[in-house]
Amino acid sequence: MQGLAHVENLTPVGSRATIFVADEVIMLAYWFVVFAFAFRFLPQTLGFTPVAASLLFFGARGEKRRMWIPLLLMAASDVLLSTFRYAYPLTWDLLVTWAWYAAILWLGTNLRDNARPVRVVGAVLASSVSFFLISNFMVWVSGTMYPMTLSGLTVCYSMGLPFFRRGLESDLLFTCVMFATPALVHYFSRAGKSDHAAA
Repeated sequence: MQGLAHVENLTPVGSRATIFVADEVIMLAYWFVVFAFAFRFLPQTLGFTPVAASLLFFGARGEKRRMWIPLLLMAASDVLLSTFRYAYPLTWDLLVTWAWYAAILWLGTNLRDNARPVRVVGAVLASSVSFFLISNFMVWVSGTMYPMTLSGLTVCYSMGLPFFRRGLESDLLFTCVMFATPALVHYFSRAGKSDHAAA
């Protein structure tokens, strides 16, 4: 699960193979973001999405000067979903969501040089818990669904628990798959080359 840091250890430093693998991992970061963008438009995902995982992976393996791309795509998906699927007005709380996207990208950058499983799982938990706390607080603050009281806030969080469970499950699943993919691709690529050479 150490992604590029692990893959580079398997290839000679400075070799063309290392450069090729690095480019492949960067492309994966873009593909995962596009996948997360498209996944959001599937019907009835109910909080089970690869959004946080794709942002963590892009932060860890994508190009730093291109961090605005996943941020822009996720923000655009929010606008499209709010406008055309749910017919919601565009309100200020979207800015809080977009700030959360940026925070998860930044969190992913902390995995760039050390993506050990414990650190990745810690980042996943931080992503899931922070989104649960922030998103439900914004729902409560809007005052449209729950009374502006402590009991109303408590009910708001309790009603959000099923979504939190699905969100945590999806964050763990997709993050593990995404961070493991570069190492797996490299492993099978080397195995295929070894079999070909032996033949």
